Amino acid sequence: MATILDGKKIADMRLEILKEEIEDSRIYPRLATVIVGNDPASQMYVRMKHRACEKTGIGSVGIEFAGDATTDQVLQTVTQLNNDADIDGILIQLPLPKQVDTARVITAVFPEKDVDGFHPFNLGLLFSGRPRFEPCTPKGIMTLLSEYKIEVAGTRAVVVGRSIDVGRPMAALFTNADATVTICHSKTKDLTEELRHADILVSAIGRAHYITREMVRPGAIVIDVGINNVNGLLVGDVDFEQVQHVVSAITPVPGGVGPMTIATLMENTFTAANVRSCDTVW
Repeated sequence: MATILDGKKIADMRLEILKEEIEDSRIYPRLATVIVGNDPASQMYVRMKHRACEKTGIGSVGIEFAGDATTDQVLQTVTQLNNDADIDGILIQLPLPKQVDTARVITAVFPEKDVDGFHPFNLGLLFSGRPRFEPCTPKGIMTLLSEYKIEVAGTRAVVVGRSIDVGRPMAALFTNADATVTICHSKTKDLTEELRHADILVSAIGRAHYITREMVRPGAIVIDVGINNVNGLLVGDVDFEQVQHVVSAITPVPGGVGPMTIATLMENTFTAANVRSCDTVW
């Protein structure tokens, strides 16, 4: 039976450590979240992030726009937050509605307040091997692997999905950690053959139970980023019940990657506050 990589347990532990670090530092970080529209999943994620702020002693402010908000309205708020000396980190909850230019909004956030790690400047640093803020989900996955003492260097890592928020930065982090990396996507030929080469497999495609036991090498480590609603239940991209019997370690959904993403956001926010308090130039 596979080892269950318990992201909730590790995240709770790290949040408790972070709370103590914040108390000892006498720095009071503040995070601002910006959400457009009333998508239930996005609303839930924002609430979870604010609860994590409360747990760790990070101040937070939530800014909500109606679903018909314009790009200019959102940009005006981002500018105000950029110039607010009391705000250390800014998180734009994605996805934004179609009429809002996501790229313009993300790029408008000051890189030193981009605690989600999506600004092109921060992504460029990541891909150059000199990361500042790493996107929270990939960084959380690397932390989870480290906490379970899973060695990445020298492994063959396969990432399914090439999004800018998970797939591509995940591949960069694996590369920086000396893994041999393959990114698979909708145009990949013979996907099953590629997946079966993986020592570490990360799936971030958003298709419920797509990854079956026949697609996974026995003894592999499987990280499931997918969150899919099936008949009111949250399930991952991986058919957990099947796959857990052939792999050495696997993350559950829920309770795996999600909590690590939020814990990493809190850690990034504290890092931003630390740097700003010291007037350090990165």
